[in-house]
Amino acid sequence: MGFRDALFGKKKLAEPKLDRLFALATATVTLETELGLKSTGDAAVTFKPLSSGDFDRVDSDTDELLKATAASAGTTVERHTDTYGFEWVIVRDPDIEDLVTSVHLVASELTAKGFGAQLLAAAFKFEGGERPTYWIYGFKTGTFWPFIPLADGKNRENARELELKAKLETELPVEKDLTRWLGLFDAPI
Repeated sequence: MGFRDALFGKKKLAEPKLDRLFALATATVTLETELGLKSTGDAAVTFKPLSSGDFDRVDSDTDELLKATAASAGTTVERHTDTYGFEWVIVRDPDIEDLVTSVHLVASELTAKGFGAQLLAAAFKFEGGERPTYWIYGFKTGTFWPFIPLADGKNRENARELELKAKLETELPVEKDLTRWLGLFDAPI
């Protein structure tokens, strides 16, 4: 960012960190064997809405790419717009490695088309505890954090989230700043 940009209040948004996403596939062994958490095969990428013309172009390209790769892997993809207007690309695949790869593909395609700054997070759903557990990946920081929503849909199970952080921070790049652990309540997965 140059002096002129600072003077006029413009700042360049950071490009997303995509490669750390693959750490989740390697941490799956620990998630399953030590923590009893198994992937449901559901994940989603959420991003800020794009202008309709831009999004239609990117959406068409992404759909074609995903359909081509999904056919061989057994992955299904769908789109969803939430009540706040954020876009979600929902990916379903029983194999965690294919699931992570497909999420990476969606994020890479959006980034390649110039929309990396709009990427917010990816959510991966796991089961095996008292309630569903999500591992959220923040594209801006390249870090994960656990999210366990309570049944009321407004609160979260903080103690269990901190326990998961402690057990997986050697295997996953876990976000150290707890104020960044945003909950994705009402995620469509």
